[in-house]
Amino acid sequence: MSYANQPAWREIQEFLPQAYRLQPGQEPQEEWWPWRQHRIHLDCYRNPDAPLKVILFHGVGTNGRQMSTILGAPLARQGFETIAIDMPGYGVTEVGAGARVRYHDWVQAGSDLIDAELARDPRPIVLYGLSAGGMETYHVAALNRKVKGIVGMTFLDQRLQQVRDETAFNRLMGRIGGPLMELLAGTPLAGARMPMSLASKMYALVNDEAALRACLADRTSAGNWVTIRFLASYLSYTPAIEPEAFDVCPILLTQPARDRWSPLHLSELFLSRIRQVPVRMVMLENAGHYPIEQPGLDRMVAAIGDFCREVR
Repeated sequence: MSYANQPAWREIQEFLPQAYRLQPGQEPQEEWWPWRQHRIHLDCYRNPDAPLKVILFHGVGTNGRQMSTILGAPLARQGFETIAIDMPGYGVTEVGAGARVRYHDWVQAGSDLIDAELARDPRPIVLYGLSAGGMETYHVAALNRKVKGIVGMTFLDQRLQQVRDETAFNRLMGRIGGPLMELLAGTPLAGARMPMSLASKMYALVNDEAALRACLADRTSAGNWVTIRFLASYLSYTPAIEPEAFDVCPILLTQPARDRWSPLHLSELFLSRIRQVPVRMVMLENAGHYPIEQPGLDRMVAAIGDFCREVR
């Protein structure tokens, strides 16, 4: 599979401002990274003269190409090298036969990709994550400890009942979903799949109804089905470093002002516990959870570019 012959991302990018739509010849270079039994897809804007690399993590309702359109390509135009990864189960990454993918694998893959990139050259690396990818940047940084900064659109600690209550499909799912997933994960039903749109507030992914329909129709992003095993591990993941002890790098939160899925106070529950590194926040005016609106989208790209220049 390749994004060259996958129409869904082209349909979704039609809802972005014109400047963010990739025209023929502007698409990222597609690379394949063998990791464990998987063939992981990377969207790359390689630039050997760039002072810094940004690795982009999608969430549970997006994929790497959607990261390339809103941030990878714009940062590349600012002179940075960008790499957007499709985690196993999302995008066009090829999952190994019989593989039992857990959220822990996403964190380990992110850490191993950092090591692989540092083995190529020693340029500094910043991580960006959208939605669940925001917290993944923290989890990866805590495990790897070699990045210069992390940027998240949200930082959701799913171990907290309040976070589960407010980000699940409804309050009932928030209350019973976690314990039920953890119970079933130890049974033969662990490999059973369910749509993420029934587990989470995928209906709040974007604020434009037509854009939402396009996203939900994409089985490689918002329309994806995941295993009970993956959900259980995602909800219960414990970071290598708890926030009170996190001393790896500065953190930037880019919070969409009109986010109906993960409002600011949910990220503050986690970020308020971080004391040993600088934590900053930028509000993205008029933007939804997957930020396709102006002026928030431009504000996000500018703030992340400034952050990268500061931490390098």
